[in-house]
Amino acid sequence: TVAPVADAWGFTKEEKHVPAQSELDALLPLVGSGHVHLSEDGLELDEGTQIDLGGIAKGYAADRTAALLAENGVVSLGGNIYVRGCKPDGSAWRVGIQDPARSGGFAGVLSLTDAFAVTSGGYQRYFTGPDGTVYQHILDPKTGWPVQGDLLSVTIVADSGTMDDAYSTALYVMGREAAQDFWRQNGGFDMVLITKDGQVLYTPGLADKLTETEGSGYAYASIEP
Repeated sequence: TVAPVADAWGFTKEEKHVPAQSELDALLPLVGSGHVHLSEDGLELDEGTQIDLGGIAKGYAADRTAALLAENGVVSLGGNIYVRGCKPDGSAWRVGIQDPARSGGFAGVLSLTDAFAVTSGGYQRYFTGPDGTVYQHILDPKTGWPVQGDLLSVTIVADSGTMDDAYSTALYVMGREAAQDFWRQNGGFDMVLITKDGQVLYTPGLADKLTETEGSGYAYASIEP
């Protein structure tokens, strides 16, 4: 339901714009799951509320594409990866986790079979305002402003592209501690958090699947259950 706010920033348009706080204050009352009403007949939105599917659209597309794949392969939708089976030589597919601080570099590599890996972060879609401030595209629905958290990126690994996409965005907004607490309370997926203070934190299920990148400058650690 963050669509009206995303429109105000111009992230859904060609021209970007830093909205006035008064503009955001007028739009924030339209944001929130309480404005979405589901029934057997369909979906109804309160007046002025709009849906932005950017947080799950590529994940859903990957789910549908995966369902159509009849042979081993890889589907990449720009941060949303699906791997099916193994490589022709029987080994696992290697999926790089982009280093948010180094263009073209990797913070680690995951060895995966039959899984989705989805990464969210603010380092690819952003614009620079008139005063030189960088505004990234993932918005905090509580404030209407781009996320200013302690994470550089979140990678989710599970068997649903749609869920991966939703979780990666939501946990990025939540921040490091809340993301770990969410995983501990809910489970059902693995994740890799890259923090602004130079850490790569991963869930124990990825301990034998994550290859660290030598010389990356990151400290690697498993998240405590």
